[in-house]
Amino acid sequence: MKTLEVVNPFDLKSIGSVALCNWDIADRYLKISDDLFRNRKSWLSIEERIRILKKVAQIMLGRSEQLAFLIANEGGKPLIDARVEVARAIDGVEICIKELSHAAGEEIPMGLTAASAHKLAFTIREPIGPVLAISAFNHPLNLIVHQVMPAVAVGCPVLVKPADDTPLSCEALVNILYEAGLPKEWCSFVPCELKVAEQLVADPRIAFLTFIGSAKVGWMLRSKIAPGVRCALEHGGCAPVIVDTNINTATMVPKLVKGGFYHSGQVCVSVQRVYAPKNDAKDIADQIAKSASKLIVGNAINEKTECGPLIRPREVDRVSQWVDEAIAEGGQLMCGGKKVGQTCYAPTVILNPAPNSKVSTQEIFGPVVCVYSYEDVEEAFAAANKLPFAFQSAVFTNRIDFGFRAIQSLDASAVMVNEHTAFRVDWMPFAGRKQSGYGVGGIPYTMRDMTQDKMIVFSV
Repeated sequence: MKTLEVVNPFDLKSIGSVALCNWDIADRYLKISDDLFRNRKSWLSIEERIRILKKVAQIMLGRSEQLAFLIANEGGKPLIDARVEVARAIDGVEICIKELSHAAGEEIPMGLTAASAHKLAFTIREPIGPVLAISAFNHPLNLIVHQVMPAVAVGCPVLVKPADDTPLSCEALVNILYEAGLPKEWCSFVPCELKVAEQLVADPRIAFLTFIGSAKVGWMLRSKIAPGVRCALEHGGCAPVIVDTNINTATMVPKLVKGGFYHSGQVCVSVQRVYAPKNDAKDIADQIAKSASKLIVGNAINEKTECGPLIRPREVDRVSQWVDEAIAEGGQLMCGGKKVGQTCYAPTVILNPAPNSKVSTQEIFGPVVCVYSYEDVEEAFAAANKLPFAFQSAVFTNRIDFGFRAIQSLDASAVMVNEHTAFRVDWMPFAGRKQSGYGVGGIPYTMRDMTQDKMIVFSV
């Protein structure tokens, strides 16, 4: 049996391994899930599911520090942020519990016509069936919570394939589910190669696919799903920020620095493109650069680290190539622009890179923020909307009318006013437009997706 070696992405030292599932193993797990769902007498009651989820949250709380260290060690997210992720993950489990009290159907009006006279109709919600969750590396615990816990909450058997780089956090959470009393057949840990994942995706026994990762892989997998299978895809974007004139940079810049360099920019809604008035752009870029230059780069398991490694050395090489290209094409380097060893890249700010540079047209997914000057804000809106990606965006302004103008003008699933693009709480809708995704994430919305309506009509 093949194994997957897991390394700390900073020093590339082995920290563990997991056994990879071949198709025979994955097929067996899927058969168990399908049989389990088809046998309605085996379904777990809501009360049982709530009891299990409460126990999960309790266990996670008691192991917060171990889970945070695991996130930092395998995923490269600094401990200070990994601890926040654990707290969010625990909150996410509790959100699932709360949402179950709202998982209700509705009355369907009858008696409106002669044909519907003496009828009573209403809907109830039922689990959709076996769920396949394919996850990403950048939030290795909280993303699993977002994909797996809703399935457990609504009563769907779930198979979870973690990211190749970060399977240990996923494995720890699945084991916590078992420890909390979930029968093992209800949640299967399925680390596997892409070809096995593709076979799972294409299998008609899967009822719902939840995918978080690159657009290239996500859309490819969606093209393979069987007829009738539902899905939700969460990819990335090139988050734009529009800056108005006369902004208090003392409050704005720290938010842009956090939103741009949190987890070294490896966030799907990380601040990437900042559009500022021509007279202010260089000063804003300089202020961001001064703050970014002070960030401590290093091993994520060290308490003082603020920017950890990129997930793989080849990502460092890619970011370096993109930045070098942007500078060669006329962008002004304000800070950074260099590798820090084999596995890290210095927080980087570029002023006015060319509109066609890769840093301007593709998701960087690294510690790079670009600042662009504009004379007419309509030009900024047009540039912000030009790409085939649309996720979260932001506007910084002191004027209500400018704020509403930006809200109306930006093609985005969310517009943050006086907040960075990476803001998120786990009960809000979270969705990409165009190539940035399909469907709506966020725990309540995922729980809705993993259930389906059944209507009942009584003749009375």
